[in-house]
Amino acid sequence: MKKTIFPLLLITLLCGFTKSKSPLTGLWEYRGGLFNGKQDTVSTSYKLQRTYNDLHYEAKVIEKGQKTFIYEKGDYKLQADTCFETQTYCNQPSKLLGKTVKYIYNLSNDTLKLLATLPNGNKIEDHWVKVK
Repeated sequence: MKKTIFPLLLITLLCGFTKSKSPLTGLWEYRGGLFNGKQDTVSTSYKLQRTYNDLHYEAKVIEKGQKTFIYEKGDYKLQADTCFETQTYCNQPSKLLGKTVKYIYNLSNDTLKLLATLPNGNKIEDHWVKVK
């Protein structure tokens, strides 16, 4: 009996130390938001999508009849209700490259809201819906 209990306790203990999956993991699609207090609508000619894994994110543009391209990549870290994103790649010149932006994030059902004041002072609130 003792030989059976010890391995079970050890397995239970080790399983408790497995890294938990980030709540952002998955594919998200942009659904609008606010830019300096004004409504930012979703384009009808293209889609913006973000994919998060446990450490990194990748953002792409999907436009009908065009090749999908990655416009941004980066690293992120979650602490409580805060998401710190550091852009490591951008397909256009960017003042955010290599800088960490602090977002307050909120998850409700399948919707992710990211709120931040960018380094240039612009206030944003992005709404993303989980695709998968």
